[in-house]
Amino acid sequence: MERRRVSSGSPYEDVIGFSRAVRVGERVLVSGTAPIWPDGNVDPDPATQMRRCIEIIATALDEAGASLNDVVRTRTFFIDPSDAETIQRVHGEAFGEIRPASTMVVVRAFLDPRWKVEVEAEAITEN
Repeated sequence: MERRRVSSGSPYEDVIGFSRAVRVGERVLVSGTAPIWPDGNVDPDPATQMRRCIEIIATALDEAGASLNDVVRTRTFFIDPSDAETIQRVHGEAFGEIRPASTMVVVRAFLDPRWKVEVEAEAITEN
């Protein structure tokens, strides 16, 4: 099966050696996605960060021939348990009708201390 890679231009892609997303057959896997804007800025608000992660994921899925509607699993990692309700609400805004399998995990830290949340996604599409 052909492996199709999607790049988002993250500076970490070359250093770490990963792709934003990889499509093999009908399956699209989106790497852990942090809330970084193209200029490198990170908004401190956890809701804005979560929306940015989902926006980056949606773009990667689109480039791989899929969409948020094709998502069957998400994994959300965040630092502060007090942000859980906000992050969950934003996840619900994007995936409330889709209802993928989902895991949310509180972690100790991310590569960049400005990040409050990071999200992975998996999609299956017939395209």
